[in-house]
Amino acid sequence: MVDIAIIDYGMGNLRSVQQALHTVAPAASIVVTDDPQEVAQATRVVFPGQGAMPDCIRELEARGLRAAVLHAAQSKPFLGICIGLQMLFEHSAEGDIPGLAILQGKVMRFASNLCDAQNNKLKVPHMGWNQVQHGNHPLWEGIDQNARFYFVHSYYVCTEDTQLVQATSCYPQPFVCAVARDNLFAVQFHPEKSQDAGLMLLKNFVNWVPF
Repeated sequence: MVDIAIIDYGMGNLRSVQQALHTVAPAASIVVTDDPQEVAQATRVVFPGQGAMPDCIRELEARGLRAAVLHAAQSKPFLGICIGLQMLFEHSAEGDIPGLAILQGKVMRFASNLCDAQNNKLKVPHMGWNQVQHGNHPLWEGIDQNARFYFVHSYYVCTEDTQLVQATSCYPQPFVCAVARDNLFAVQFHPEKSQDAGLMLLKNFVNWVPF
């Protein structure tokens, strides 16, 4: 029996996610897999990713994993990370392509002329540590308000469904960096690269009983 399946569609550093999960759940059976059947049989599913949205969607389709992701996102504890958050929405400006449309909203690119409060130009992609202002979801248990998490992204989620939003960060304006609905939770940052706060979030996911 697989406790946690990390979906492998060829995009991202999946081993770092696996190692972080092993740190917080050393007794758990954790696999990196591109087998839809193994994903279906797992108790929990992690959907990570890095890279360009069109490439991610294409590889997900090519490996026959789309249906497995859709089913897992509706039926078991599910954690999306980075592109694994963005693909859950309806449309992305990156490549002007549709997403999986599990959640309402779209993915937009940061403007090229961003400046901070001192009028210093900000780089895109947004890369580095940022404070996160979070809600009261169980995955935030034990994590301080304004805890810092590690980000690497040029695109961010926009949604009119305010009930989805579980956290925001600023670059320099507030943007959505975590969403949740029922058994699904997804983050724009990389918990596997976010030291103690990230490990706490992963530990909370491993222990989460949403139903």
